[in-house]
Amino acid sequence: MIGELLPDAVIVVASHGGADDGLVVLPEEEAAVAGAVAKRRHEFAAVRACARQAMEKLGFPAQPVVPGEHGAPRWPEGLLGSMTHCDGYRAAAIARATDLASLGIDAEPHGPLPKGVLDVVSLPAERQRLAFLASVQPGIHWDRLLFSAKESVYKAWFPLMRKMLGFEEADIEIHQDPGPTPRGRFRAQLLVPGPLVGGRRVGHFEGRWTVRENLVATALTVPHS
Repeated sequence: MIGELLPDAVIVVASHGGADDGLVVLPEEEAAVAGAVAKRRHEFAAVRACARQAMEKLGFPAQPVVPGEHGAPRWPEGLLGSMTHCDGYRAAAIARATDLASLGIDAEPHGPLPKGVLDVVSLPAERQRLAFLASVQPGIHWDRLLFSAKESVYKAWFPLMRKMLGFEEADIEIHQDPGPTPRGRFRAQLLVPGPLVGGRRVGHFEGRWTVRENLVATALTVPHS
């Protein structure tokens, strides 16, 4: 599902389900989940199993993915990527660092955000646009889609800037593609100075989204130029 949202240069491996046999936390990763509850350890191991499979598909040896600053994954030399997990689903997207400057993915259950969360994570203009989208296509939980898009934006932003990006610092406009399948694109206008990529200041990110199998998925890439 997420692979459909990304260019061919990105390898995506995803898995579904609950308990998986043979999942391991590598010694280099152990400190990040030492003392964590079983569910957290399982999610941590499962999404990293996807990441290692993606590395091998890309021609790299399977290696640890250790959380770094603010929990962002530290990718092996020559690679960049993004990971996501929610109940019953996890995915990792990997690319060569020579092919892209950054990328971000996110998956969420396709359901409404908890009460009060939308006001915290969105701008007034975004809420106005969501209300219009809901009037046209009420079958999509647009609030959850907006949240997912902001998560993907942050995951692409952080490796380039090495600092936090607030929910209010990116204004996201969502568009739906024509046709029966709920999918489309989004544009995230950065409201703070963006990263320098190839000597140019990036002012916005462009991404894709889809809703399928009771999941909302978003993804974006940042090219080198």
